[in-house]
Amino acid sequence: MKFLSSRASAFLAGALCVAGGAFAVTGPARAETMHASYRVSLIGLPIGIAVANSSIVEKNYKVDLNVRLTGLAALVSNLKMALASSGTYEGGAIAPFAYATTASNSRETRTLRMALDSGTVRQVQYSPYWDGDKGPERVPLMDEHKRDILDPLSAFILPVPAGANPVGPGACNRRVPVFDGYTRFDVTLSYVGVREVKTAGYSGPVTICSARYIPIAGHKVTAKSTKFMAENKDMEVWLAPVPNIHVVVPYRVSLMTLAGTAVIEASELRFAP
Repeated sequence: MKFLSSRASAFLAGALCVAGGAFAVTGPARAETMHASYRVSLIGLPIGIAVANSSIVEKNYKVDLNVRLTGLAALVSNLKMALASSGTYEGGAIAPFAYATTASNSRETRTLRMALDSGTVRQVQYSPYWDGDKGPERVPLMDEHKRDILDPLSAFILPVPAGANPVGPGACNRRVPVFDGYTRFDVTLSYVGVREVKTAGYSGPVTICSARYIPIAGHKVTAKSTKFMAENKDMEVWLAPVPNIHVVVPYRVSLMTLAGTAVIEASELRFAP
């Protein structure tokens, strides 16, 4: 099997993280939990499920996401992924301090653990060991690429401007710096509109944001997947407001891939104090 944490796999993980762990905080921190189940499809065919559990307690947050392929997709590649992130939200700023991912199938398992301090990466551990691909076609990762960043699960814990409505432009319109342990990239979100949705546990409005992927460093400039995603204008994120704590979480993520349109959509979205 190809390297599980390749740039393409990392971006897929990022998309799944958007579907599973995004919070956008606007007010004083309170205790709130979320449980969400998402269906993953490719060109209209079901290929997997993602289950997320998140909590914000006072000034601390924690996000866990588990993903697995199902049906025929599982027969082709029995891929399973587990991701976790934790950190603090204080003074309108997100500060992750721990991030970990494990990806496995029937042939291999790979794990990444990352420690951070105020948005600066202090240490990254890989298992099996990986010392980086420093070929001439790869954009070098420098120290500055590991400062003032978010990990993929924390990347969408996005503060909404004070006084802004969590349904509308305030939920989008931002550029998010992300480092996944291998590559440094930005994700930009731009407001598109609002629509009504209904699923188990939630019925109401969602904000639709268009998304763009901007590679910064660590990627191969000649990689077909990187060029495709950088030019990809067919990506959207739908954000649902959470009651009581004035945050939003993703309801739906859709993006065009080299294999066709992939969609991650909530089949259940429940909140509790």
